[in-house]
Amino acid sequence: MTLPVFLELVEIKAKTASVLPFLIGLCYSYYQYGSIHPLLVGLYFLAMFLFNMFVDVWDNYNDYQNAVDKTYKTDTNIIGRKNLSLRQVEILLACLIGASTLLGLALAWLVGWPLLLMGGFCFAVGIFYSSGPKPLSSLPLGEVFSGFTMGFMISLICVYLNTYQVFSWDMQTIGQILLISLPNTLWIANLMLANNLCDKEEDEKNHRYTLVHYTGTRGGLYLFALANILAVLAILLEFLFGLAPATVLLTLVLVPFIYRQTRQLWQKQVKKETFVCAIRILALGSATQALTYLFGILL
Repeated sequence: MTLPVFLELVEIKAKTASVLPFLIGLCYSYYQYGSIHPLLVGLYFLAMFLFNMFVDVWDNYNDYQNAVDKTYKTDTNIIGRKNLSLRQVEILLACLIGASTLLGLALAWLVGWPLLLMGGFCFAVGIFYSSGPKPLSSLPLGEVFSGFTMGFMISLICVYLNTYQVFSWDMQTIGQILLISLPNTLWIANLMLANNLCDKEEDEKNHRYTLVHYTGTRGGLYLFALANILAVLAILLEFLFGLAPATVLLTLVLVPFIYRQTRQLWQKQVKKETFVCAIRILALGSATQALTYLFGILL
């Protein structure tokens, strides 16, 4: 397996979806609590990154194994397209989840059982996202689970690790973290929604009945636009509630860009042409939110 094939197999280009929620959690920890534990969050970042790679390889592996459409299996899925050894892929999967699990257990031993529960939930979602009799990715729940787990849970765990000595498990604390992570949560959910909009016919051929199967293409597009509106409102609200510095409002200059990308997806739902619209919104929107938040802290 060559390096370019490995990077495609682990979908390295999609890692923005996990790195940016981590950065938001890091910024919030310092801004609200004045607390950062570099060693703990460093180990967490490594564990998170390895598990994220596992999930994407696991997704490709299960899609290949369960594919009904032979064209997808041989021409679309990277395992068939690159003629990869299933045994080699299985060894890679074991190494990735094994290393991530050991790091997670070590962190739980250091900071307490709440991390074990949060990490266990994330592991369960990652594993059953593309496996089991009814994979989450083939149900109308995929967007909810992917957005919540990657957008909210990654930020929540990051904040907990930095503040575990004083962290309070009450509705106000959880609600505040939910609000600052809401843009990422919605944009990550939209990433899967856009993917499912583009793959609607192919998914149905492979007996994958995602959210857009039930809402229809038009309904899915309305949900995509609504999520973008709510993400922008969340950025405004996090400043108004004192959860972020005023500099995060600079993210709102992206509203015309988000509108244009949304409009492009509305006009055409083609994987090679317009799925990138959701990627651009997530990458630029989340990165700008994180950078403007950091800029405000440094000021």
